[in-house]
Amino acid sequence: QVQLVESGGGLVQAGDSLRLSCVASGRTSGSYTMGWFRQAPGKEREFVAAISGNDVNSYYADLVKGRFTISRDGAANTVYLQMNRLEPEDTAVYYCAARIARISGRIYLQHYEYDYWGQGAQVTVSS
Repeated sequence: QVQLVESGGGLVQAGDSLRLSCVASGRTSGSYTMGWFRQAPGKEREFVAAISGNDVNSYYADLVKGRFTISRDGAANTVYLQMNRLEPEDTAVYYCAARIARISGRIYLQHYEYDYWGQGAQVTVSS
């Protein structure tokens, strides 16, 4: 089992930046693809970004491309989501997710492809 804990959410103004962190614990040995998803009130959970198990590949949703960056500190078992130029439309609960990467360079985009989830971090962007 892998436990994921997000932190770093908060209330900011449009144009500001935030960095979310996701710390993994438990059975963290092995290669894991890590993803960030978000869910706004009344909407379905949507893909935001993911990084492959070997850290070579990353992928972003069109809505955040160029503004958000996903990265990993393997030694600290932590994945980050740097969010710049935040917009009110980015307001949501952000979830960290993990799955074992049997193919180390593969990216997974669907929420049902992930095995482990954090509790979520609220990000609110005011206009």
